[in-house]
Amino acid sequence: MNTKNLDSGLSRFMQLIFVRDVVLGINNLLLHGMRSFLTILGLVFGVASVIAMLAVGNGAGQEALEQIRKLGSDVVILNSSKPLVAEKQSQRKRFFSVYGLTYLDAQRIHETIPALKVVVPVKLRSEQVYDRPTSVGVRVVGTTGNWFNVVRSTLVSGRTLTPFDEYDRRAVAVITENLTRKLFPLQSVLGNFVRLKGSCYKVVGVVRISGDAESKVESVDSAKDVYIPLSVMRERYGDIVLQRGTGSSVREKVELSQLLIKMNSESVVAASGAALHSLISRFHHKDDVSIRIPLQLLHQAQKTQRRFNIVLGSIAAISLLVGGIGIMNIMLASVTERTREIGIRRAIGARRWQIVTQFLIETVVLSCCGGLLGLLLGLALPWLITHFTGLTTLVTTYSLVLSLVISVSVGVIFGLYPAIRASRLDPITALRYE
Repeated sequence: MNTKNLDSGLSRFMQLIFVRDVVLGINNLLLHGMRSFLTILGLVFGVASVIAMLAVGNGAGQEALEQIRKLGSDVVILNSSKPLVAEKQSQRKRFFSVYGLTYLDAQRIHETIPALKVVVPVKLRSEQVYDRPTSVGVRVVGTTGNWFNVVRSTLVSGRTLTPFDEYDRRAVAVITENLTRKLFPLQSVLGNFVRLKGSCYKVVGVVRISGDAESKVESVDSAKDVYIPLSVMRERYGDIVLQRGTGSSVREKVELSQLLIKMNSESVVAASGAALHSLISRFHHKDDVSIRIPLQLLHQAQKTQRRFNIVLGSIAAISLLVGGIGIMNIMLASVTERTREIGIRRAIGARRWQIVTQFLIETVVLSCCGGLLGLLLGLALPWLITHFTGLTTLVTTYSLVLSLVISVSVGVIFGLYPAIRASRLDPITALRYE
């Protein structure tokens, strides 16, 4: 029982000594308030610059990653692309070119790749929707109802395309919400008709595409789309397009503009992408099909973002180093000014570790104050950057904790040498110092 009381009393005594040292250290810093404030400015700006630069880097990286995620991390995109040979030959006055994806490709992929969930064929055409005396440029998308399951979209009203529309070749259309404002600003949309190239299509649905998800399909203005059944588009538009140039006309046969292939999970995307590349290379020798795998782009963007953050953090950490050097300089000056005080404390029985603790407490108080002020400034700078420049910034908890830990560590590391130097002063020499 006596041993427990002794341990408890000793622990309480040590706590009192620590509190006394903390109060003493704060009082010593307040005696030279302006000097202490100027000392921590290096840490303040260092912490703030670390937070701000990481916020800018994280914001830019997050924006890029979000754009890639909208492409679909479980989707592989095949695009028809004009081969270089066809481009050179198209300089002739008349030329007929056949390239790109075919319906047979879609069938082969569906039968060969076991991990796919759905294959969505897409055929694109730029047209004009005639609306009384004016016309609106739109993108006509011939596809199936699965398009709206692969591309992120929200049904605003009506319905999307169905298999019956495809099988019966119904002249129906689904249009984007933005297009309805231009064509039917004061009218009911559902049941109205849009006229494309002499044909009328009954509007059965309105959709809203989420953000830039439509960048899955190349387009000039993807906010103004008209979706019609693929069978109807093939019947009314055919597969041959006449491209007119200066003194030349080129007929191009492209059956499909794109194939959107949705996989069962992200884990099979890489292997399926390699299998698709092998399959396409086997039947397309003109390099007229390109493969895009958003998941690979996502991983590459994440790796680039990590490197970017390391570079930005390293540059900003130089300010913390300068702040640490400032703390060491001031603490060395403080040791010189307080040499007589140190001698008196040693003469009345203070041990070296107590002297070291006293000076370390002062440096930790300085670094903590600098770190906290830097956090406040670091939170304000990203907001100001976003407000005045429009850049996306993202402050993470990781950057806040990292900056504060580094600032405290800098204070301890750079304050350790002055504290040890103070503890090694000879008491007799220190008492004689004036």
